Amino acid sequence: MIIRPYEPADTDALYDICLRTGDNGGDATALFADPRLIGELFVGPYVRYEPSLAFVVDDGAPAGYVLGARDTVTFEQRCEREWWPPLREKYPPGSFPDGTRDAYYVERLHESRTADPAIVAEYPAHLHIDLLPRTQGRGMGRALMERLLAALHEAGAPAVHLGVGAANTRAIAFYERMGFATLRQSPNGRTMGRPTS
Repeated sequence: MIIRPYEPADTDALYDICLRTGDNGGDATALFADPRLIGELFVGPYVRYEPSLAFVVDDGAPAGYVLGARDTVTFEQRCEREWWPPLREKYPPGSFPDGTRDAYYVERLHESRTADPAIVAEYPAHLHIDLLPRTQGRGMGRALMERLLAALHEAGAPAVHLGVGAANTRAIAFYERMGFATLRQSPNGRTMGRPTS
């Protein structure tokens, strides 16, 4: 089991990992009519615009990843210009029945949401990390996170933040062990951050 830089041939596998960890760390395959939708939001723009900040756990096939954006504001602006418009055409409002997971993410896709300026002022980078069960509990999450933190630091990002759902208690405990502190909390989840060094 190794950690290596992302390669373009990994993209479909990373979309699949995103789906299989998309229910607060559990398998969301049965929750989506369109298996690529969640990956279009949480994998696609990162591997397109920040491929040097994408790292993969490989045990013969991709089994986990961490994705980062050095400057959240710049990344969000680029997505708004380039990534979201074709996806909004592909997935117009009403593409899926109300109340479905697909409909929820299509609604999010059509919102122009940006990170809290107070958070990104101090924690300008952000990340997403997902591991399939076969890699968990083996130090791969820590190794992935350390690899990305070093790359972000080298790229000039002083600190990084992430979002996590309230129900994903294993992830919250992992982030706390990695030195992340809670910056903001709501009933649905929390934003956590830490310096990159």
